[in-house]
Amino acid sequence: MINQTLIFIDPRREDENPIDWSEIGQVVTELSEIYQIVKESRVDLILIDDSRSEIKPTVATKIHRFNGLTEIWLMTNDDFYEDYNSEYIDGSFSRYQGLEKISRKVKNILYGKKLLSQYGIIGRSTRMKAVAETIDRVATTEVPVMIVGSSGTGKELVANALHRFSNRSNNPFVAINCGALAEGVLESELFGHERGAFTGSVAKREGLFHKAEKGSIFLDEIGETKLDTQVKLLRVLEDGTYYPVGSSIARHADVRVISATNRDLTEALAEKEFREDLYFRIGVVKIVLPPLFERKGDIQPLLSYFWEGYKKMDFSDSALELLIKYDWPGNVRQLRNFADRMIALKPNELVRDQDVQAFIDEQHSKLDHLPVSTGKTVEEAGQELIYRAILQMGTEIKLLRDLITSHLPGGTPEDQYEESESMKSGGTMEQMEEMMIKQVLEETGGNRKETAKKLGIGERTLYRKLKKYNLR
Repeated sequence: MINQTLIFIDPRREDENPIDWSEIGQVVTELSEIYQIVKESRVDLILIDDSRSEIKPTVATKIHRFNGLTEIWLMTNDDFYEDYNSEYIDGSFSRYQGLEKISRKVKNILYGKKLLSQYGIIGRSTRMKAVAETIDRVATTEVPVMIVGSSGTGKELVANALHRFSNRSNNPFVAINCGALAEGVLESELFGHERGAFTGSVAKREGLFHKAEKGSIFLDEIGETKLDTQVKLLRVLEDGTYYPVGSSIARHADVRVISATNRDLTEALAEKEFREDLYFRIGVVKIVLPPLFERKGDIQPLLSYFWEGYKKMDFSDSALELLIKYDWPGNVRQLRNFADRMIALKPNELVRDQDVQAFIDEQHSKLDHLPVSTGKTVEEAGQELIYRAILQMGTEIKLLRDLITSHLPGGTPEDQYEESESMKSGGTMEQMEEMMIKQVLEETGGNRKETAKKLGIGERTLYRKLKKYNLR
């Protein structure tokens, strides 16, 4: 049954302005009725009178075992009621709005669910509904769209949806990760090259803008492109023209550009690493994808989706509780990794809390120096790692200093030890960061790969820091 709505109310409640709930959906008064209905048919929405104290996380979990996408909303006395567990309950609204407003609210909830399904987004969260609504508004337009989200949040899925529901859907969708290619190679991939344009170019080659003609091109990690390439991308966006490498003849591209980045480009703008004019050109519309830890109510429906076809796959309540408590730094991609692992190891068994804990422990062992916090960009996480290392180093220096001076004859540690000006003043975090990078560079003999590894950050992050502090 499609768009079925259940209303779970207390028949003993006496309201001043009673509503005929049967005009909105099927009225049930016993929890056992809900279980029976959701077991036998598809239920999209359950409205719960907040006086029904039976509705607890365990009950919501059981309902969602039949259909992870069934939404559960509370009907309360207050428009701004927020005292509910958002991992299990999807929202609330006042029962005293009247039949017309409540009916409209129900229609909006169901419409949001329809959009999520239409664009292939698995979840129930309000944040992802907002993403689906934005896709719905801009898919048929020609405006460039920039998708912002950390790794694993589904940026390419959104880009694909924008193309599939656009007026260009019958033409190619071409994707490229700009951060995975060297600058010269990236330019050739995007715009093509002429024969003999550079060593090894034995034949003419068409670029991705040509291959995406009348379709869409998806530029993932566009924040990693260098300024020279940014200039050429800006020209394509402005008037559709570009030059293949080694050619003086302009080509024209009829292509919609969809870009993505895993970090906020405002910092790159401030550091002059990204052109402001290109930023405003590619980001006419910006879609921000929330990390999984901000929409943990979507974990259960995502697992159900990943395990579709494996009817015996299930998890204990304690296992789900651990999954919800975990921060998922790798977002949906990491959750998919967990789901696939359980299919391989326990295809006909119940996934228990010890299975989840073993997975989480392994993730921490792989990321031994990474902070457990998530929702940060790679840049922010890198900075936090450096700052923690600096603080640890400062503590060790102080302990060593006090140990040495305590064995020297006469005077206090302060008399025997002359601090540098930066140590006296405490220094800024940037000064401390620069000092730390210098020290590790010296320890590794200038080996940048090894330096990045010791600092626990990515090489690209290190390169940005080297440029920032003029350490190249």
